[in-house]
Amino acid sequence: MISLVVFLGNYGREYEKTRHNVAWIFEKSLPFADKLIWQSKFKGQYAVLDRTVIKEIAKTVCENSNDNIFTDSNSCFKQRQDVENCARIKNADFSNEKVYFLKPETYMNLSGESIGALASFYKIKPEEILIIHDELELLPGTVSLKWSGGLGGHNGLRSAKSVLGTADFWRIRIGIGRPEHNDVAGYVLSAFSADERIILDQVFSPLSNLLLCVLCFNPESL
Repeated sequence: MISLVVFLGNYGREYEKTRHNVAWIFEKSLPFADKLIWQSKFKGQYAVLDRTVIKEIAKTVCENSNDNIFTDSNSCFKQRQDVENCARIKNADFSNEKVYFLKPETYMNLSGESIGALASFYKIKPEEILIIHDELELLPGTVSLKWSGGLGGHNGLRSAKSVLGTADFWRIRIGIGRPEHNDVAGYVLSAFSADERIILDQVFSPLSNLLLCVLCFNPESL
């Protein structure tokens, strides 16, 4: 089970609306965002929730589901039958389990220092870590759950691999697309356009559902 969710991004007001910070933007839209009490530690901001709280939110999502909500192919509520998933959530036993959430404040290139510090303190294994990040190789509005594999030149993932000693961790990739020009650094550090923000707002709901699934089930089962 996933025990640590990492939202990659750069710290500072000047980065708040940039493509590289799409994971931090997404975090604010989560159905349990108001329950995350952030504290300064581990070279970043971290929060903790009982998995039972996440389970109850997932149950509510299931109970209120309809064909207009779960239309994204990345939502496990459509990959599997809604009834089956809701039954699994209802019957799951998450007693005494906690999920940690982390926003590194080391800047992107040193994100692994923050991830490693929290993971070491709470004895969380790399395979129990989910890193949410921007992805150049996916079009805007596209998301993907991925296990291990290449890092796609992402400096935050490189840092995580360097500190953890392995790339065997989970990722949710949020597509931002590649720029038409060659200035990739300038592109990821620039703000989303108005049209891109509309696309993001549309994908955040099914993306939240995907995250709920990942936190309620073993990702391998999705």
